[in-house]
Amino acid sequence: MKKKRAYVYTRVSTSMQIDGYSLDAQEERIKQYAKAYDIEIVDVYKDAGKSGTSIIGRNNFITMLDDIKEEKDNVDCVLVFKLSRFGRNAADTLNSLQVMEEHGVYLISVDDGLDSSKDAGKLVITILSAVAEMEREYIIAQTMEGRKQKAREGKWNGGFAPIGYKLQDGELIINEDEAKAIKMIFDLYTNSDMGANGVAKYLASLDIRKPIRQNGKSLYFSASLIRQILDNPVYNGKIAYGRRKTKKNKITGKISQEKADNYIISKGIHESIIDDELWELTQKKRKSQAKKYEKINRGNDEKTYLLSSLIKCPVCGAGLYGNKSRKRKNNGEHYKDYYYYSCKHRQLMNGYKCNFSKQIKADAIDSEVATIITKIISNPSFAKKLEEKINIQIDTDEIDKIIDKHMAKERQLLGTKASLINQIDSLDFEDKHYERKFEDLNLRLDAIYDQLDYVELQISDSRKRKEAILEEKITSDNIYKILINFHKLYSVLSDVDKKRLFNQLIEKIEIYGEKNESGRWVKSLTFKLTLIDEDINLSLDNDSSVESVVLMSKAD
Repeated sequence: MKKKRAYVYTRVSTSMQIDGYSLDAQEERIKQYAKAYDIEIVDVYKDAGKSGTSIIGRNNFITMLDDIKEEKDNVDCVLVFKLSRFGRNAADTLNSLQVMEEHGVYLISVDDGLDSSKDAGKLVITILSAVAEMEREYIIAQTMEGRKQKAREGKWNGGFAPIGYKLQDGELIINEDEAKAIKMIFDLYTNSDMGANGVAKYLASLDIRKPIRQNGKSLYFSASLIRQILDNPVYNGKIAYGRRKTKKNKITGKISQEKADNYIISKGIHESIIDDELWELTQKKRKSQAKKYEKINRGNDEKTYLLSSLIKCPVCGAGLYGNKSRKRKNNGEHYKDYYYYSCKHRQLMNGYKCNFSKQIKADAIDSEVATIITKIISNPSFAKKLEEKINIQIDTDEIDKIIDKHMAKERQLLGTKASLINQIDSLDFEDKHYERKFEDLNLRLDAIYDQLDYVELQISDSRKRKEAILEEKITSDNIYKILINFHKLYSVLSDVDKKRLFNQLIEKIEIYGEKNESGRWVKSLTFKLTLIDEDINLSLDNDSSVESVVLMSKAD
């Protein structure tokens, strides 16, 4: 009777492994089962610290399914310790099982005594998978309810202590050194004309650094962290729970966070750092600024910044990002909004502040870049070179020859393998030299398998190289065609599409620290693909002596 061949799959949810459920313990129990039932274990796939909620993120589980689809080892079954190790989501469990069964592979759950090749096993697996999912949802609900109750009682719900506090036996205790910075933040923000940015800059000027939490790398308080501190009721002696809720996109499956309308806020058992009077004044200012910010920056006329992050700061090299300024007239009315690009490091970030303070008018430099590209394409010889590049045929003959050579070698090895297997099968068990012949033939067979592994890898690598070359050609052709028709496209595109267009074409835009003599900002453009074989100087003015260098080389 043919010996059954199997894959083994083991998984633990976290690094905190319960005794008896560790990867090693699961594998040992499965090996005992395989030995008892004379099953050959071909390979072992392990996922450590992975949730069983779905197969997403369980890389080795996915690899195992791929190997089954490709019939890599022609296994008969997959052995798991418990059904919950295979997957705790009923839909994913059954979908994965269906994939396996389509390729003649069934599932055996050792501890549960289940075999999906039997009708009774299939039914029980379906039921247990659904039950496991319901139990998981119940546990989550109970855990959430426990956390809510803890919040109602004013207790800290776990995790790292907020800046200004330390954890002692699960309770928040004031850290006097850190609390000084918290008090200063509230005082500066509330009792001066500083905003969050101003407070962050002031603290940095005094070299007041924030305590490192988790894997944080930033040395100083950022404006966003200042705002988080000002909005956190824990500093006023309260515990809030559920201020943010998770939301799953039904189409993409991505999880995002958004503010919750209703959440729990209770008087905490910990000591407050900020008294009620200062807290109320702070929240009043936060609300007034939030309304102002929403009115000015979140209107329906929100600007699309076409070159955001593409323009590089001439001082620090960081991307310039779009901003809006609104000034008020003496009569209370506003001047027209002013849109501009400025260095993202102008405001303190990660302990670094750039001194490039120029505000570059957005419409002006957007138009300047469009003019440069249009002028490039208007050059007949340049346009001709682009068209020639589109018509260039990619020669993959050399790679094809390599693939053919390796495939011929593969066929030869497969033939030798089949011959050796036949010789092994033909050996006379009664022959006094049987053992030696058997061993010699198997050694030769092992060598053949090693050679096959190498040849198959070479074939796979060569095919991937060929695919990459062809894919790059398709991408390049599309960009070349866009460039040739740039002057027609640009005038009819929306700002959102113009931004996408620039991001497809341009790697970076370098600018002068000041406008040059002709009143231009752009020093050079670097495209994402090699357009011609050398860099060129392009005259942007009627006076041919005024030139702007435009880099045509592909970005490194």
